[in-house]
Amino acid sequence: MQTIDYKEDVKDIKQEDNYIEGNKSNSKKELYSNTDSEKNSELDNKDDKDNKDDKGKDDKKSEKDEQESEMVKKENEDLKDKKISEYGQTILDNNKKEHKIHLLSIIGEIEGHECLPQHNKTTKYEHVLPQLAAIEDSTEIDGLLILINTVGGDVEAGLAIAEMIGSLSKPTVSLVLGGSHSIGVPLAVSANYSFIVPTATMIIHPVRMNGTVIGVTQTFEYFEKIQDRIIRFVVNHSGITYPDFKNLMLATNQLAKDVGSILVGDETVKLKIIDEVGGIKEALAKINEMIDAKENEMKMLSEMKLVM
Repeated sequence: MQTIDYKEDVKDIKQEDNYIEGNKSNSKKELYSNTDSEKNSELDNKDDKDNKDDKGKDDKKSEKDEQESEMVKKENEDLKDKKISEYGQTILDNNKKEHKIHLLSIIGEIEGHECLPQHNKTTKYEHVLPQLAAIEDSTEIDGLLILINTVGGDVEAGLAIAEMIGSLSKPTVSLVLGGSHSIGVPLAVSANYSFIVPTATMIIHPVRMNGTVIGVTQTFEYFEKIQDRIIRFVVNHSGITYPDFKNLMLATNQLAKDVGSILVGDETVKLKIIDEVGGIKEALAKINEMIDAKENEMKMLSEMKLVM
């Protein structure tokens, strides 16, 4: 009778089971490993895709920003050209000192409450006054340069502009080119410092009125008051005396068919109406010098307050 060794069989079966389990475990590990690799690969691909998308978005955004920047730049240039063509104003900010200087031109006739014909070159006071207020209020504008070539015009409007310029806290310089006649004289002297080119002229004459005039004593007294306002403004903003300026205004030996005086270039300086003979180079140098002086003064005041 043959004896069956169950122990050996059981041992073999266990070994086979262990082998199978080991293979299963390795298969699972390989499966998981492959699955993880696939997942990682998918994640890497997704990250690459996301990075490409982000890069594409950044490129589009950068391109859009450049386009918007170009549009803003063009709009600013158009606005600057419009301000020059319509109002005779611009900002001078490309100088070595990095100062922002507002350029205001007073050209042609000073227009008052009534509109002048379209073919006349005019300076409208309703444009100039708000601009002067904006200059005073601005923290960016450092100074004001005024170019003047005017035949005069409305007394009230001219004095209004002159008073506004005279009351600005920022450095102001005027430059007379061509001529500064009649109410242009107060405008020329309203700045902190004034220049005149050698060939420019100034005509000083009494106040006149157009239209219907009531021929009574009160009318002449009113004329006297207007003239007194003009003379006092000029005297207060220049070096000439009241009697000297009035004598120039009422002189009868210079103007044909009129009363008054014509002064050319350096004559205005000798009479202490204008400060100096010079052109745009001298005017710009002076206003930059005045801006520097004011900045230094403000700095010293600030340091004194800190010490106190």
